[in-house]
Amino acid sequence: MNSQAWQTVQREIAATRHLHLRDLFAEDPRRAENMTLRACGWTLDYSKHRVTPALLRSLVELAEAAELRKWTEAMFTGEPINRTENRAVLHTALRNPADEPVVVNGRDVMPEVRTVLDKMGVFADQVRKGEWKGHTGKRIRNIVNIGIGGSDLGPAMACEALKPFSKRTLRMFFVSNIDGTHLAEVLRQVQPAQTLFIVASKTFTTQETMTNARSARAWLVAKLGEAAVARHFVAVSTNAAEVSKFGIDTANMFGFWDWVGGRYSLPSAIGLPVMIAIGPKNFQRMLNGYHAMDVHFRKTPYERNLPVLLALLGILYHNGYGAESHAVLPYDQYLARLPAYLQQLDMESNGKSVDRQGQAVIGSTGPVIWGEPGTNGQHSFYQLIHQGTHLIPCDFIGFCQSHNPLGDHHDKLMANFFAQTEALAFGKTAAQCRAEGISEALVPYRTFEGNRPTSTLLADELTPATFGALLALYEHKVFVQGIVWDIFSFDQWGVQLGKQLADKILPELTVAAEPDLLHDSSTSALIRRYRKVRGRA
Repeated sequence: MNSQAWQTVQREIAATRHLHLRDLFAEDPRRAENMTLRACGWTLDYSKHRVTPALLRSLVELAEAAELRKWTEAMFTGEPINRTENRAVLHTALRNPADEPVVVNGRDVMPEVRTVLDKMGVFADQVRKGEWKGHTGKRIRNIVNIGIGGSDLGPAMACEALKPFSKRTLRMFFVSNIDGTHLAEVLRQVQPAQTLFIVASKTFTTQETMTNARSARAWLVAKLGEAAVARHFVAVSTNAAEVSKFGIDTANMFGFWDWVGGRYSLPSAIGLPVMIAIGPKNFQRMLNGYHAMDVHFRKTPYERNLPVLLALLGILYHNGYGAESHAVLPYDQYLARLPAYLQQLDMESNGKSVDRQGQAVIGSTGPVIWGEPGTNGQHSFYQLIHQGTHLIPCDFIGFCQSHNPLGDHHDKLMANFFAQTEALAFGKTAAQCRAEGISEALVPYRTFEGNRPTSTLLADELTPATFGALLALYEHKVFVQGIVWDIFSFDQWGVQLGKQLADKILPELTVAAEPDLLHDSSTSALIRRYRKVRGRA
């Protein structure tokens, strides 16, 4: 972030830093109109940001200087832009129309993508129609997805988000944590004869997933016998040998590819529980929404490009104003898991301190992503956003129509939605407080500075299509920021060290004889304490 383009952005920040959003709106009666965009079923109002037309132009020039167009085309056309792993990054192919080729290493991958989607569709319909029976001949009523990371966060979030479109006679459960409590509590709620387990692990060796899968298998075998495994387990994997060894017929294995990162894999076979829940047609509508945003991102000029503008505004605050976090605030209970999903998408992608040349990055990358559904957050952390000492840009996500039109609930929800962005932008002055008759002693406490930036994302209704477009919007936002920061967004080496050390420590916790501990004094003492409590000292 020491380029000439960034220096231009910094000069524009310095020239506008003193301006308040109250001033910007007063100076331009058409500001909201000029700073509202519509695409793929979404309206983006970015007028409540600390930007002028000149500052926006400098931000667009920053993206162009980073050769964003070149990198975008490289991603969409299958070049190995994940260079630390020498892989293409082609999650966009998962939602690409089948008749539009996408070539990787000289081969069109679209026939394989369509084959997997078709296979998923056949299986999903069999489960939904009751044609796939369990070992005892009973219909499947419970789906338990066993995965972790992208193999859990995406489908779990999507099943909750698209619940209005789901088959309500099917119950969806998700197990990810290696803490036995997670699996145990799910197994207490299901009957083995009516339960289907989906084990999602590309290698079929992921420690957490396979530990949970083996425990679920033992539970099922204890209830129904060894022969039941083949009718109650399917796999999302590429390791046919391990899948077969587990007892799953490889005909019931759904594959995916090394050019799909886990946090981008929801439209792949990782989305099998989602397809079972909402059906193949709605799943395709979700993919269509993804693809619509892909096209918008790839083809639209940057000054009207939703993902690009959100990315550049994020860079403005993170690098220009020192904002360390970013809040995502969906005003829809169905999107309760969206902030957790975006945490992985953003923080695992751009939580990097080394650039594409292998050098330490200049400046800061990867803000902390967090959030909760509205209006719950208003009664907890909004106090800090409104009157705290931290600048926290926020995304407000809402819908004009509710799937549950209960009395005036939705009007009250959305009244809060609109009110919060207004309050954050314009605040409340001391003069306004005094005009309301607030005592002078309380004026400092009742004053709101305002000038707190927000983006408003508004759609008519939460549908599979608008949902898919929303996820693609954030995917491309993360990509743009990674390009500008000159980092590799599609590897995640940072998760490896802890796994390696855990593999070393595990036998030290369980071995009968006292182990020779060669850790630091803190870790060694904690291991000894654990062994003592567990009766292994």
